[in-house]
Amino acid sequence: MDDTTRAAEQAAHTGQRIAEHLDRTGPVLGRASSPDGAVTVTTPPGTPPTDIRVTAAALNMGPQALAAEIVRVAAKASRDAAARLHRSLDRVVDPATSRALTEMGFAPGEVEDDFTGGYLRGPR
Repeated sequence: MDDTTRAAEQAAHTGQRIAEHLDRTGPVLGRASSPDGAVTVTTPPGTPPTDIRVTAAALNMGPQALAAEIVRVAAKASRDAAARLHRSLDRVVDPATSRALTEMGFAPGEVEDDFTGGYLRGPR
């Protein structure tokens, strides 16, 4: 068996393990909220948000501040989704694939709270 065939079989086997794992665990989603819960974003890894929730209280922020808060929370949800994907797939992929996830931007580890820079917690 040549290297190309071996690599193709390994990729197919890894893909099958990932599919079976996701069938058991469900989709990988990242979620983040503003400190007061006024803005909440849910997103799969590597894609635009699938759900953005804004409370009535958030509408008092004004359009510019609300837009900035949505972008900030969406970025945090995206980092959370990437970390969750990496942690989830790390159980079923080899170390080289795990490193490739990191190189593609799906960093491992915990997402730290970054509530200090939010509109509602910052100086007014």
